[in-house]
Amino acid sequence: MKPTMVTIQGQQFCPDISFIERLLGDNPSWGRTRLSVELCELWDWRAPNGQIKDMACRNLLLRLEQAGQIRLPPRQRKSTNAYRNRSPLWVPHPSDPIEELLRDLLPLQIACVGAGCEQDRLFRYLVAQHHYLGCRNVAGENMKYLIYSRDGRVLACMLFAAAAWKSAPRDELIGWSPLVRERNLHYVTNNARFLILPWVKVASLASHILSRVLRRVSHDWMDKYAHPLYLLETFVDRSRFRGTCYQAANWQCVGQTTGRTRNDRYQHIRTNPKDLYVYPLLRQYRNRLRRET
Repeated sequence: MKPTMVTIQGQQFCPDISFIERLLGDNPSWGRTRLSVELCELWDWRAPNGQIKDMACRNLLLRLEQAGQIRLPPRQRKSTNAYRNRSPLWVPHPSDPIEELLRDLLPLQIACVGAGCEQDRLFRYLVAQHHYLGCRNVAGENMKYLIYSRDGRVLACMLFAAAAWKSAPRDELIGWSPLVRERNLHYVTNNARFLILPWVKVASLASHILSRVLRRVSHDWMDKYAHPLYLLETFVDRSRFRGTCYQAANWQCVGQTTGRTRNDRYQHIRTNPKDLYVYPLLRQYRNRLRRET
């Protein structure tokens, strides 16, 4: 059988099928999780923070099974994907109108949101209810923020997640090759959600939040994932927004998308064109992102 080339997280793999089959044959009691963990350890497949890439490995195994290359053991428990992506349950929170001057809310309190905590449940509920894109499970490196007024009233939510695999305006701006982009894309993150809650009407709040978060996001990323960030990006739906708060916070519009989504492998999915804004966190970000080692 011809080996299968599989692309996972932008990287191409041609795994040793006979080795995986031998590992399964020698360990009939192993489930899928144990298999993926062992393979990560044997391949030394790790994120920059040292954690094994268990979910990426499981995705690889599923792709190989779908291609008829291997046969995985039966699932030992029901998949939790549907549970993670279901509508979040209501979380108590005040929603009284906030229409004060920005200076009366300062200094803002910015909280990094950990997975599974009460703030995470509140974050997911607010984004699911009030952001036009909703809230789904986030794979890969990501950072969630809840922003509060100085007296503890919740004002906004922000999510940074995986950067777009390909974006012509961004890639031309950086000037990296596909191989270097594959190696260095984790130094770029996408501001995938930015939500000012609908009952909050405060002039200049959005741009102030952006400027505050920009000062800390790379340090927070380093604490969580053991590597910094060099560039931020975001996509602004031109049919809905003008990108005013990003412009006020000195983000640069570098081009527009062609109306395809990040998951459109076969160019069949069409969506509204979006403006691409970027914000460098280092003066020499291009040199850092173009490094080949």
